[in-house]
Amino acid sequence: MEAAPYFAEIADGPKGGAAHWLRADDGVRIRVAHWPVTEAQGTVLMFPGRTEFVEKFGRPAGELAARGFASIAVDWRGQGLADRLSDNRKLGHVEHFSDYQRDVDAVVAHVRSLALPAPYFLVGHSMGGAIGLRALHRGIDVRAAAFSAPMWGIMMSPALRPVAWTVSTLSKPLGMSRRFAPGQEAEPYPLRQDFAGNTLTSDRDMYHHMRQQISAHPDLALGGPSMHWLHEALTETRELARKKAPAYPCITFLGSEEAIVDVGRIRHVMAGWPGGTLTMLPGAQHEVMMEAPAIRARVYDGMVAHFRAHALAPA
Repeated sequence: MEAAPYFAEIADGPKGGAAHWLRADDGVRIRVAHWPVTEAQGTVLMFPGRTEFVEKFGRPAGELAARGFASIAVDWRGQGLADRLSDNRKLGHVEHFSDYQRDVDAVVAHVRSLALPAPYFLVGHSMGGAIGLRALHRGIDVRAAAFSAPMWGIMMSPALRPVAWTVSTLSKPLGMSRRFAPGQEAEPYPLRQDFAGNTLTSDRDMYHHMRQQISAHPDLALGGPSMHWLHEALTETRELARKKAPAYPCITFLGSEEAIVDVGRIRHVMAGWPGGTLTMLPGAQHEVMMEAPAIRARVYDGMVAHFRAHALAPA
């Protein structure tokens, strides 16, 4: 178990946070951070979205710790301080979306090696929602799942969707798979977009916090996705939407002002999830766990109530 850098000064998380390097079974190095809690009621596996890193989940870890839960978060391959998969560090890239499950397996093994308190629960945000849903289909050992604006589809106009499929499919044979997807660029979104007009959060302090994190540690920053990532993401989300819901208790939180992931796809998946609950949050944008205080409280209180209700259910 090798210690990894953990930037506590920007994480703003609970005391006692620590990070480690892990190796997935294909040799890719990823980074994880965990936040212990005395006499914890369980451990939450937090699956971040695209471009994110463990320090961004310091404040969510604090919210969960205040409610009695330990937590762990991961730098997926290709982002944060994990191994980047392109010579261009600003390019978000993955060879196969299924490779993220290799990272999941490494995280679960690490949770057990640390003897973090059971039972385990899953929170998947944005891209982490797609990774998390696939992990549920694979039988990950958690009692219940909560999703925050899950990427079960990518928001785009009906006219643009066939273009995205065509361009991303052709990118590999044309030798363009490692170029930025159309409309994407190298500069991270929080640095190129002022608070006014942003699509992440209505909370000015939280948006400033996001900007400060990557300004303080530029190596954490990531720009837009590659053409190949786009194709992999379109393929994975389409396949997930066609599958029967996994047999786990589930609650999903979605803002009324969502502008990044496909709202219709989320409604479709949740409508077919027996006992699943879709909670709409008026006025919230994409980052519902980093929204205005009243919205955040509703999200974390709802997650924790959901976890406690299913803590004794069989995995």
